[in-house]
Amino acid sequence: MQRFIETIARELSLRPAQVERTLALHDEGATVPFLARYRKEATGGLDEVQIQAVIDRAGSLRELEDRREAILRSIDEQGKLTPGLRTAIEQAQSRTELEDLYLPWRPKRRTRATMAKEKGLEPLADRLWAQDPRLDPAAEARAFVDEAKGVADVEAALAGARDILAEKVAEDATLRSLARERARNGTLRSAVAPKKREERTRFESWYDHEEPLEKAPSHRVLAIFRGEAEGVLKVKLAFPDEEIVGALLQRTVRDGKSRAGAVVAEAVRDAWDRLLAPSLESELRAQLKDRADREAIEVFGANLKNLLLAPPAAGMPVVALDPGLRTGVKLAALDGTGRLLEAATLYTERGAAERAAAARLFAAIVQRHAPKLIAVGNGTGSREAEAFVREVLRQLGVSIPVVSVSEQGASIYSASAVAREEFPDLDVSLRGAVSIGRRLQDPMAELVKIDPKSIGVGQYQHDVDQKLLGKKLGETVEHVVNAVGVDANTASPQLLEHVSGVGPKLARAIVAHRDEHGPFARRAQLREVKGLGPKAFEQAAGFLRIRGGEPLDDSAVHPERYPVVERMAKDLGVPLRELVGNAELVRRIDWRRYVSDDLGEPTLKDILAELEKPGRDPRGDFTPPSFREDVQRLEDVREGMVLEGVVTNVTAFGAFVDVGVHQDGLVHVSQLSTRFVRDPAEVVKVGDRITVRVLEVDLARKRLSLSARPAGEERQRGGGNRGGRVQAQRPADPFNNPFARLRGKR
Repeated sequence: MQRFIETIARELSLRPAQVERTLALHDEGATVPFLARYRKEATGGLDEVQIQAVIDRAGSLRELEDRREAILRSIDEQGKLTPGLRTAIEQAQSRTELEDLYLPWRPKRRTRATMAKEKGLEPLADRLWAQDPRLDPAAEARAFVDEAKGVADVEAALAGARDILAEKVAEDATLRSLARERARNGTLRSAVAPKKREERTRFESWYDHEEPLEKAPSHRVLAIFRGEAEGVLKVKLAFPDEEIVGALLQRTVRDGKSRAGAVVAEAVRDAWDRLLAPSLESELRAQLKDRADREAIEVFGANLKNLLLAPPAAGMPVVALDPGLRTGVKLAALDGTGRLLEAATLYTERGAAERAAAARLFAAIVQRHAPKLIAVGNGTGSREAEAFVREVLRQLGVSIPVVSVSEQGASIYSASAVAREEFPDLDVSLRGAVSIGRRLQDPMAELVKIDPKSIGVGQYQHDVDQKLLGKKLGETVEHVVNAVGVDANTASPQLLEHVSGVGPKLARAIVAHRDEHGPFARRAQLREVKGLGPKAFEQAAGFLRIRGGEPLDDSAVHPERYPVVERMAKDLGVPLRELVGNAELVRRIDWRRYVSDDLGEPTLKDILAELEKPGRDPRGDFTPPSFREDVQRLEDVREGMVLEGVVTNVTAFGAFVDVGVHQDGLVHVSQLSTRFVRDPAEVVKVGDRITVRVLEVDLARKRLSLSARPAGEERQRGGGNRGGRVQAQRPADPFNNPFARLRGKR
């Protein structure tokens, strides 16, 4: 463990004491949010990202240690574990290095080399490997000709010996590492599959493509591999073969002019062509895919975080519409807490009579429930539904903001067990409207009910490693939920389960307790929940809020620190309730007076900040987007228009923006700023309001190209974000990118 601590501290530029204490607390059951918020003195002020990195690295080092022990045990059981090999294995620093050392001893199927050894040719291979300049390979091989063993002649003996030598080269850890490092300088090549040569497909940009392995960005790697999976592309890693073979020969052949040296050289070339190159291509492809997966998953995690942190329209009654043409528009009226008041179906596209009836019903619902917002799902029929809504509102003479809301995952929620439990008597088609309305009222509380992969803010989410994706998204949801805090008296079980120390079983126990005994009046009553013991209370209490309870129960101050705050109030000579939320009084507190062995400056300053603004919501206040009234359809958009928009998704190649026409436009990375932008996330995030200029409108393909740069600030030729390879309004990605052009060979 001490070796782990020193390694992690060095790699992450931390102090060993920080790593040691963080891991010790985590092993005792402390969660990442709890450590980051309430144990800053112990961790040395590490944030959630750093704490998670420490935990993840410790996990990978433990896995490495387990693998090391398994390898040592396997080789020892074969009776081939020499002191030198043991030392090499014990000092290996990576999984790749370990596997290289284990390769010669790994149980494997019969190979050409093993069959040659069975024929008794290993001594011949050893003599050739020694490369005695006086050795005549043919003469030496005659002694091994034995038809009974399957060695018909001298050439057969030499061929078997070469097979043994080729495998020896391919399985030598030092030589394999040498070849691997040079292979990293190879390129990723893709070409159209012969049977698709005459077809136009979305992969046409990659019909004749090549770029360095080390520089290939995540979205291009995943695009090319998807093309291969769909049978459109042929993909290959091209290596600098001559350079690699030359390096291997330099390490293995002592005298290229000797006859034995020539045999060894031939074996080395065979080792590369037949064994090493295919093996390393598989290995480096896997590494390339893993790197691309991790980059794409980071993008997904960042987008999900920003989406969950979108400002809620808290307390606002909403009428939500889930558009449909043939099946009608599903409507749900919700009060300010998200409670369903009324549901209906409006048939707006089935003739004048039914449209008039739908208008009367919608007008009556608006007058009956007085919504502050109208939420319209952005799926099929959304344009028609929004036009209907605006028409009725004009006839009523009322002005209610109409907000477009993403429908991604709403249908999955509608048919889920969660939805059935919430609305057992409500038709499945109407549950989607409820979800759309609640997403506007509180995005975080509603979206946690849906698998994050279905929310639609990712890039190639179905192509990447699903286990890694699930882990990252789970961590993201946990981070956001605990950063915001949760009302213990109103939160759903799905929201509560993400609270530090709670989990699904305890979440249901909390809901069952409040259903049976009524709302919690104080945080301390959480201890009465069956199964919520001292450890769970310690982890969860600071993130669970009780509205209207004791003075500190609606704040992020942990109950373990209540006595300190009470001392502060006593020292100021005021009641505790008068101190909480009184910025003037809080500023008079000298935190230094309250330092103790386990309570230092970081936590005390957090406490003072919370006393100033108790229970503050880090998500900010909701303001509806202000789209132009005269621009409601893609047909209304003209090149050169300047529009206000909301960022709906951020990818490696740009950002998608909703400008109110039910078709997100793309701002390519080269059009995000007047300066060079390597990563779009440096400039924008999901939920940002930005001003964009229309570059191009393609009505036939329903595609919109936008720029966030001022007019006239076009990119310099040869500069920009892709080395001049991609034009400003021509995004490089053929899947998420609505402006990928079909091109021929580069």
